[in-house]
Amino acid sequence: MERRAEILTSIPGISDITAAGLIVHIPELGTLTGPRAASLAGLAPVTRESGHWRGRSFIQGGRHRVRRLLYMPAVVAVQHNPALKRKYEVLVAKGKPPKVALTAVMRKLLVLANALVQQDRTWTPHPPREYCCPTFPTPSPAGSVHG
Repeated sequence: MERRAEILTSIPGISDITAAGLIVHIPELGTLTGPRAASLAGLAPVTRESGHWRGRSFIQGGRHRVRRLLYMPAVVAVQHNPALKRKYEVLVAKGKPPKVALTAVMRKLLVLANALVQQDRTWTPHPPREYCCPTFPTPSPAGSVHG
């Protein structure tokens, strides 16, 4: 648990209190996929539609304490985490209400925390290449394999 707390507090915006709350309220953190972690916290968008009627997307269900825990860290992350700040600004520029953009930042913060705990590494502003992009074999100089 100490290592999890160290990993979580390395993310800009997440304090000791938030890290402790995440460890208590989502003990599965690090064993879930990104969408599953967001759904467990109730941060996954749900679209209400029926036939031709198109409704709005909203969040619901999940563990409400986790959503409450992540609100203020998301506000802080928008100010101090460059990647999440960009995400927030892009969503607001597209016309999303600020609260909706902040909810998206909360989701990204939780997915990021889950991924870092899974990989057992602390947050860095520029992750190493092996963590961010899969490596693909380079094409042979002779040409395509398929002829």
